[in-house]
Amino acid sequence: MGAGPVAVNVKFVLSFEGNDADDNEIDFYDAADALTGFQRSLALTTHLVLNGEIIVKAPALEGARIFIKSPEPGSWKVLTTVGLLATGAYQLGTAPRDTILGNLVVSAYDYVINESLGFHVDFDSTLGQQYDEVQRQRRPIAPKISESQLDSLVEKVENSVRDMHRPIHASRTATEAHLTSSYRRQHADIATLDAETFDYVRLTRQVERPEEFTGRVSMYNVNTFRGRIFVHSERRPIPFELAETCRDMVSIQRITSSLQVNARDRASLDAEIVVSGFRFESSTGRLKRILVTRVGSAIPR
Repeated sequence: MGAGPVAVNVKFVLSFEGNDADDNEIDFYDAADALTGFQRSLALTTHLVLNGEIIVKAPALEGARIFIKSPEPGSWKVLTTVGLLATGAYQLGTAPRDTILGNLVVSAYDYVINESLGFHVDFDSTLGQQYDEVQRQRRPIAPKISESQLDSLVEKVENSVRDMHRPIHASRTATEAHLTSSYRRQHADIATLDAETFDYVRLTRQVERPEEFTGRVSMYNVNTFRGRIFVHSERRPIPFELAETCRDMVSIQRITSSLQVNARDRASLDAEIVVSGFRFESSTGRLKRILVTRVGSAIPR
C-alpha cells in the first residue's frame, strides 16, 4: 500500500508514573529508548495485520503511519495515533469495515504485548472471532493471520518491549507504565509495565537438567515444529519447540494426535501427553518456553 489519506485512526497511550514521572519528567535517554520500542512494536504489529507478513524494521511499515503528540501533563504521557491509509487493496472508508480493521489492530497489539510479558491471551476468543467476521464480508478487509504468526511476532518485538521498561529499571525516573488503547468510543487497558514484568522480559535462562511436563497440545505448526502445550502444573499454555533430535515421525504423530483429540474434546484424557525437555525461564523462575527432547504417552491415571 502506498501513502494516502488516513481513513482509520487508532490511538495508543504510553504513560509513566511514579518518582520523577509524577512531575512530568523522566530521563531523556530512557525516554528515547522507550519511545523507539513503543513505535517499533506498534509498527510491526500493524504491518502484520494489514499485510499478513512480519517485518523486522519499523520503517518498512506499509499501509499506515504512526504519529506522536507532545507529552501530556498528569504523568509522563505520550499519545500515538496509528493512521490506517485509505488507499490500497482493502479499500477502507465504510464504517463497518473500518471498525473491524481498527479492532483487529487493537486486539493484535494487545495479544503481542501481553504474550511478551508472559500473560496468555486466548487467540480463538479474541482475534479468531474477529477474523470470522472478516470472512463474512463480501470484500476482503485484511489478510487472515494465524496464531503462529503472532507468536513469531512476539519474539521479534521482545527487545522493543524490554526497551519500553527503561525509565523503570535504568534511571528509575518512573516506577510503572500503562499502555492503553482508544478506538471510536472504546477504551481498553492493555498492560501495566513494572519491575516484575521487566524481570520477565529482560532475561531468559535455560535450566541445565531436563524436566517432564504433562499436558495437552493446543497449537502446533508443522513447518516450524513449534506450538503450545497446556501444562497442568502451570495452568496455562506454554510455547514449545521440538528439538532436532525429536522431529521423528513418532514424536510428531503424538503431538498432532494430542492436538486433534484436544480440539474435538477438551475433557478427553486421550489428549494427554508427557514431554521431556529443557525449560527456559525468566530471572524470577517463571516458565517461558520448553525445548522438547522427547514426547511420550501420558502418565497412567
